[in-house]
Amino acid sequence: MGNWMSKIYKPKIVKFALNSWPPFWGAGIKILSISDDFREVKMKLKLRWWNKNANRTQYGGSIFSLTDPVYSLMLMGILGDQYYVWDKEASINFIKPGQSDLYADFLVPLDQLEEILRLTANGDKCFPEFIIHVKDKNGNVVSEVQRKLYVRKKPRFREESEQQTA
Repeated sequence: MGNWMSKIYKPKIVKFALNSWPPFWGAGIKILSISDDFREVKMKLKLRWWNKNANRTQYGGSIFSLTDPVYSLMLMGILGDQYYVWDKEASINFIKPGQSDLYADFLVPLDQLEEILRLTANGDKCFPEFIIHVKDKNGNVVSEVQRKLYVRKKPRFREESEQQTA
């Protein structure tokens, strides 16, 4: 994220931009809320005729897409332009069919954030993992998604950290 981007990278703007983003609205994905500190996001996947599978339930690709860039974008908002944040790995476990709108809550716990900052302070890579439980309208888990990210300070900020510790 460039310096100009970090100035406009605010929860309300990110929410508006992603709710307008064609891959999200086309899949029926909507961001319901983003906390002011980017540590919590709530999302919804609407069940529509065009995102149903052959069994008339939520299409698995849409469920997976619901979770796709969220933790990366959250950490970008939290850590700012000093860090690279990328999705590295992901897997999904389909537990039961999604027969209604689906919901996902994303949280970056404070202790996990502190661990990320500690591990990356000297420019090392960090691979935090997050689990998302996608639930139906009754709160039943329909899928569990595991996401692993890549987090590392950008080179110019690594040098600043080394100079400060010297």
